[in-house]
Amino acid sequence: MLNYNVLSKKPSVFRNFSGLEVQEFNALNSQIKEKYPAYEQKRLSRENRKRAIGTGHPFNLSLTDRFLMLLVYYHLYPSSNLMAYLFDLSQTNILKDIRKIESLVSEVLPLPRKEHDKVRRLETVDEIEALFPGFKAFLDATEQEIPRPKAKRKRKTHYSGKKKKHTVKTQITVNQNGLIVHKTAHVRGSTHDYALYKHSHPDLPDNVRLGLDLGYMGIETDYPKLNCVLPFKRKNPGRGKRGMKGPELSPEQKAFNKDLSKERVVVEHTFSRLKKFHIWADEFRNRLKHYDKATDIVCGLVNFRTTGTLII
Repeated sequence: MLNYNVLSKKPSVFRNFSGLEVQEFNALNSQIKEKYPAYEQKRLSRENRKRAIGTGHPFNLSLTDRFLMLLVYYHLYPSSNLMAYLFDLSQTNILKDIRKIESLVSEVLPLPRKEHDKVRRLETVDEIEALFPGFKAFLDATEQEIPRPKAKRKRKTHYSGKKKKHTVKTQITVNQNGLIVHKTAHVRGSTHDYALYKHSHPDLPDNVRLGLDLGYMGIETDYPKLNCVLPFKRKNPGRGKRGMKGPELSPEQKAFNKDLSKERVVVEHTFSRLKKFHIWADEFRNRLKHYDKATDIVCGLVNFRTTGTLII
């Protein structure tokens, strides 16, 4: 049986299974234990509860092992059958136990929406610079494969011509250190990156420059007050000149694109950290109504590893 006492004795194995160091797990776990009594009392006191408080089957695993189970599921994303074998539970109890503590885990993690609330409350230049070193932020979107939808209409709306798969798309905004300060809800895979930005985008201070890629062409015209920067692109020679290339970029423009690309690599590195949790990297097998909560928790875990701080 897999449990904390077994894994914690082998730190490298613990990290490979959970995605966290033992010390990071302990810091999170102590906050979860502190908030658990009030959280559980609130959960059991809900209006639609059919049994009296105190009745019903107790949990087979301790809170620590249930939290470990959540991390193993998020990091490795195995099947419910394998999880049931590893933690000596019935298959039906795996996701039930995970779902019951996801909200509690969200309370202690620095989720993007909590970081975005901080951004909105920034007032002084020093506060802005502390959260946005160099007064820079970077934005990009990523896609994740989903199973082929049964509904014909959904098959069409969620098909990504770029990935040649059925996908959902999410957009994140990070600072220069890789802290995720904003994350959108998922949208269908056929949505263009710029269309997603128009639907949902971060509210950043005016003196913070937002670095973008060529997927957001036209944003400077549509949002003239937005402090943003895009790479230069070769101009199309126009209709009737098929096969001809536009004029080469100047050395200054190429140097600018290179410097911007070096700066924007932080958002690609952040996606890499996020997708080390395979629940965001592999085909998403759960129901899409759980997608945003799962990806929020993954962002919170990455933010925690980036900053080393929790919501207390």
